[in-house]
Amino acid sequence: MARVQPNELLVFLAVARERSFTRAAAKLGVSQSALSHAMRGLEAKLGLRLLNRTTRSVSPTEAGERLLQRIGPHFAEIDSELASLSELRDKPAGTIRITSGDHAANTILWPALTKLMRRYPDVKVEINIEYGLVDVVAERFDAGVRFGEQIEKDMIAVRIAPEMRMSVIGAPSYFKNHPLPKKPQDLTAHTCINLRLPTRGSLYAWEFERNKRKLNVHVDGQSSATTLIWRYMQRWRVLGWPICRRI
Repeated sequence: MARVQPNELLVFLAVARERSFTRAAAKLGVSQSALSHAMRGLEAKLGLRLLNRTTRSVSPTEAGERLLQRIGPHFAEIDSELASLSELRDKPAGTIRITSGDHAANTILWPALTKLMRRYPDVKVEINIEYGLVDVVAERFDAGVRFGEQIEKDMIAVRIAPEMRMSVIGAPSYFKNHPLPKKPQDLTAHTCINLRLPTRGSLYAWEFERNKRKLNVHVDGQSSATTLIWRYMQRWRVLGWPICRRI
């Protein structure tokens, strides 16, 4: 048996429900001849007569009535689901999944998303904190937030924050026993908190720039972390240990 197409079943449903080719054609926006041709084609594929036709009326045969009762509710359910989806245009709902570094999540995303969630209570937000690069499509994320230099050239990106600069800071108690660094190279003689990024595979080199000249300094210390979250840095600072980088 030849494969029956959904649009052929829609033609049958329209005619069987309206009991008229004229009204069914008007409902579907097609000509009566096209409708009649489609019905003959469907009946030929099935090898069954689905409609009894007279010059005055149209009615389903036993096979047609059975088909109408079986598939009618399913098409009605599809129509209902499509209608409910259209409501999302006016009332956003569902889960938004975002992959982001912790600094962007805390300083940029959460402040903006808090307003969004208050406005649209049916929207849920899931933020995955990750420094490494991930395949947003394969991992089914709706968006990803990373530093500009981490974005691949073939990716579509939109800036969501101004240029970011980092500062070198240290605990006052630490500097009671250590001299203040005068230039970036002096940091190699100090105890620093290192940052290990999954994307680099090694400890992060502190980056400096002056007059468009760039300088990377590899610092040393007893502690390292995989995050820039400031609360962790504060805990170490209370101990009077380190010099660290802060965004």
